[in-house]
Amino acid sequence: MRTLAIAVVIGLSLGVTTSCQAQQKSKIGDSPYTYKTASMDGIGKVYMGREISFVMGFQGKDWLERRSREQEESVSLAIENLPVDAGSVVADLGAGSGYYTFRIAPKVPEGKVYAVEIQDEAIQYLQRRSKELGFDHVVAVKGSETSPNLPENSIDLIIMVDVYHELEYPVEMLAAIRKSLKADGKLLLIEYRGEDPEVAIKPLHKMTVKQVEKELSANGFKLVQNGQFMKIQHFLVFGKAE
Repeated sequence: MRTLAIAVVIGLSLGVTTSCQAQQKSKIGDSPYTYKTASMDGIGKVYMGREISFVMGFQGKDWLERRSREQEESVSLAIENLPVDAGSVVADLGAGSGYYTFRIAPKVPEGKVYAVEIQDEAIQYLQRRSKELGFDHVVAVKGSETSPNLPENSIDLIIMVDVYHELEYPVEMLAAIRKSLKADGKLLLIEYRGEDPEVAIKPLHKMTVKQVEKELSANGFKLVQNGQFMKIQHFLVFGKAE
């Protein structure tokens, strides 16, 4: 969800604050995370060699809803290729303004779409927008930094669009996601291509397939599809590893 000049302005102060908190947390027990001086776009917290980026605030809503997004990001292709049917239960984690949520909803008319957010302003917007659009099967859910707060063993597909790189607690979040997925449930990560220098997104807001697969495989997931059809983003579908 995210770039760049907007994200830097919105997130810089958040990154500094979070970095200070992270330095304190590093002194308590064993941790999968290490810490460093925060870069301009990061929070100073490192997981498996990757500095975590700061979170884009809901103030960036207009950028998420920009008219050029479809042309730039091949959104309709992503929606078309979602592994869902009419009765699927889907969760859009880090839903933001619901740009994906409300495009997924018509594909699952007999199912449900959870729009998960941690920001109260976003939750209120999603609730209001769901009513305006008449999507009774879209439910806004207040998540936390460590859990989407979804029912266990109930979700067919969880999607994160340009969100995973911002998770402050990826290990804890992935564990909670795994619990919420059905046995054959899938996790889809859409992330800007870190391998491609032509993708004009700042480095911490992009991810390589190698890095994503390294982190997800360490947390009980296996890559089952590497879609190559989006213009500037990866379409990476993971299932539960045995």
